[in-house]
Amino acid sequence: MDKLYNMSVFAKVVEMGSFTAVANHLETTVGNISRAVSVLEESLDTRLMQRSTRRLVITDAGRRFYDRCVAILTDVEHAEAEARDALLEPRGTLRVHSVPGLGRKLVTRAVMAYRETYPDVSVDLLLSQRMPNLLEEQLDVGVVITRTLPDSAYVSQKIGVSHCILAAAPAYLARRAAPQCPEDLIDHSCVLLGTVDYAPDEWHLESVSGSANENATFRPTGSHFSVNDMDSMAQALRDGAGIGLLAAFSAIDDLRSGALVRVLPQYHTQVRNVYAVYPSRQFVDAKIKRFVEALKTHVGEHLDAYARELEIEAGTATPAGR
Repeated sequence: MDKLYNMSVFAKVVEMGSFTAVANHLETTVGNISRAVSVLEESLDTRLMQRSTRRLVITDAGRRFYDRCVAILTDVEHAEAEARDALLEPRGTLRVHSVPGLGRKLVTRAVMAYRETYPDVSVDLLLSQRMPNLLEEQLDVGVVITRTLPDSAYVSQKIGVSHCILAAAPAYLARRAAPQCPEDLIDHSCVLLGTVDYAPDEWHLESVSGSANENATFRPTGSHFSVNDMDSMAQALRDGAGIGLLAAFSAIDDLRSGALVRVLPQYHTQVRNVYAVYPSRQFVDAKIKRFVEALKTHVGEHLDAYARELEIEAGTATPAGR
């Protein structure tokens, strides 16, 4: 028999003073109650109570053990209640991973809004290009940008859609005539973006008109600078390094201020999905559920708004298959 069960039976016997009363209370037999106490005594090698046909007498060891049982069983009940409550009320610590550019721009905003609503949750936000192992690194949620997710036991929810556009500084374009078509890019300095989901040596450009016949692939050559971070890319472009790809969420403020301008505005890159990924489908903590909802609002809706502002037709990337 389970030791915790045996301890709870023993505690009930002490409190009710009778095997028969406990058997009736638990809807079982007197023999099962007696056996539970006997198994407990054998495992402890200690007599917990003296039995006779007329009465039960708790031994000194039994009284001390009863006090311990009550404390342990109370702690177990509290732990179970907290665990059940965790499925209903967000609390505790939420550990989140995000790709850096999106993390700095939008995921941090989502975290701040989330904590205003759920102040009992502390959030640890980790930014890196590498997609970590959520289980090994004890992370609750990962936020990734990709066309397709690799097969895994993780659960994913689509948060939104990300687009990259071509941009350059006005000073750079004052020196070099702005390209009118993808083929004109060959005459320009191209700053290369190399991240997990962007190959630096190949730009797949899709027409905002949605016509597949107008799509183009350009292979930059002769570049003197490449980077694997959107913010560094934006800085290089502002400093006049050339033309490069920027996610709409990284470019939008510079485009609004005029620090950067779009190049070939009739194109954007292939659409990427933004996913929230978490380890388990069963018994998902409320803190995770509510955070995914916050991501959909404070990340997904902003991404859609940026696409509308840049007059990019919101596309749908390859489904994740989750």
